[in-house]
Amino acid sequence: MEHTKSYVDTHKDRFISELLSILKIPSVSADPAFSQDMENMAEAVKNALLQAGCEQVEICETQGYPIVYGEKIIDPALPTVLVYGHYDVQPPDPLDLWDSPPFEPQIKPTGLHPEGAIFARGASDDKGQFYMHVKALELMIQNNSLPCNLKFMIEGEEEVGSESLSAFVKENREKLSNDIILISDTGMIANDVPSITTGLRGLSYVEVEVTGPNRDLHSGLYGGAVANPINILTKMIANLHDENNRISIPGFYDKVAELSTEERAEMAKAPFDLGEYKAALDIDAVYGEDGYTTNERNAIRPTLDVNGIWGGYIGEGAKTVIASKAYAKISMRLVPDQDWNEITELFTRHFEALAPDGVRVKVTPHHGGQAYVTPINHPGYQAASKAYEATFGKPPVPQRGGGSIPIVSLFEAELQSKTILMGFGLDSDAIHSPNEHFGIWNYLKGIETIPYFYKYFTELVG
Repeated sequence: MEHTKSYVDTHKDRFISELLSILKIPSVSADPAFSQDMENMAEAVKNALLQAGCEQVEICETQGYPIVYGEKIIDPALPTVLVYGHYDVQPPDPLDLWDSPPFEPQIKPTGLHPEGAIFARGASDDKGQFYMHVKALELMIQNNSLPCNLKFMIEGEEEVGSESLSAFVKENREKLSNDIILISDTGMIANDVPSITTGLRGLSYVEVEVTGPNRDLHSGLYGGAVANPINILTKMIANLHDENNRISIPGFYDKVAELSTEERAEMAKAPFDLGEYKAALDIDAVYGEDGYTTNERNAIRPTLDVNGIWGGYIGEGAKTVIASKAYAKISMRLVPDQDWNEITELFTRHFEALAPDGVRVKVTPHHGGQAYVTPINHPGYQAASKAYEATFGKPPVPQRGGGSIPIVSLFEAELQSKTILMGFGLDSDAIHSPNEHFGIWNYLKGIETIPYFYKYFTELVG
């Protein structure tokens, strides 16, 4: 497949220009103010799939934002790969921390990307990564090298929990039938250390509300005599971990799948420099559950983190007030065998029990999903491994990921398909943060590598 790299080299400027165009569309699913931009983005995805060579593309309406479906069926007897991605992006806030406007993409060199990286919201998560698959299809169509059938399902609600996707998948099992699902929404260890994510953590995401008096109160007249919801909330949150940084919710660890000593030893073989890790984050120490390494804490152990906390007066100057309400958003990353619905219930009961007299507590679940693991002896993983080796010159390292893609477990349950996670981003891409970026080299290397996956997968199962 020597023509693969030459095609990428010949068309790389256009590939980059096309990605810049879709990064200009502020497709923020969390904010209704961007609803028209979401519709525009879905139309842009449809057009891109058609231009790449899909013979059938449609925008499928849902209760939320539309799902773009496309397919290129060359022979029903051949294997079928379903590519999943999402066109929605995280809100860009806080805007003042961006070095350039989040929806005015710019290419700038970085220490890890001397050839340049594209800075924009969605560059790595997930526009740049799903668009690699669109361009890989174009490459194979133009070179007459597509070895199997392809289907695309690109949704617009991943960043807000994929609420409409479950119903769509259940109602379209035949349309979405496949032999393997391929997703690029993860990363790899380094540009010279390719890796494949073999596991994802599950997720339970909740919002909590603590209510005290029926109105905001003067802190001089009522301070010390009435429960302060903000004070109470911070104490309750502090009690969610013990002195060893273990989560203190009763029953939380009952179903945690513990890795064997041998498995942990294999994980430890992945290159990792603790000093570089701390320097990149500008911290002087790491933090987490006792008895586990940094890489274990962020991949094979469950977590509980406060993602936001608010209440009372936060404007300029001073306002001496005891707020009537205080709020927090809390996420729990889960590991295999932990059920997110059960964990949400355990959290709710425990958090309510932590509340003292004088306040009322409300816990509102937002969304969640189960953890997921792909065995490294699966043909899909083996095909991906051979693909990376073909373009990187070395076999990839299998690694567990710390993030969550809740729909992966949904796909396995409804479509009876395993998922292969071929990510080309880096941990330093600042996804969900200001100055998100995606290396030009990574983007083009993904387009070059993906066709090899189709070749090797077809050879293994065809």
